[in-house]
Amino acid sequence: MAIIITDECINCGACEPECPNTAIYESSEDWKFSDGTSLKGVINLSTGESIDADFSQEPISDEYYYIVPSKCTECKGFHDEPQCAAVCPVDCCIPDENNIESETKLLEKQSFMHGK
Repeated sequence: MAIIITDECINCGACEPECPNTAIYESSEDWKFSDGTSLKGVINLSTGESIDADFSQEPISDEYYYIVPSKCTECKGFHDEPQCAAVCPVDCCIPDENNIESETKLLEKQSFMHGK
């Protein structure tokens, strides 16, 4: 499953540079699939949707840092544990019960985003 940042976030920013998928963004910041990945141009998502990886997407939160679920792999393929949760001083990076994925799916997502 993806990780989510709760509304207990103090906007310290410790999590953002730790994410190997560039899935964490500051509040109100637009995001792109191409940010920090090898994805470029039109891509086909596992949902069957085609989208331009370089197209700016709307922010998920305008109040605190947020994690893009479709880019989060819980650091699978990079680290043994989610790095955002490891560095968060207020423990607001928690599993997202609304985005449950198997380790296999998370590794497939990591491979898709980074061309491995």
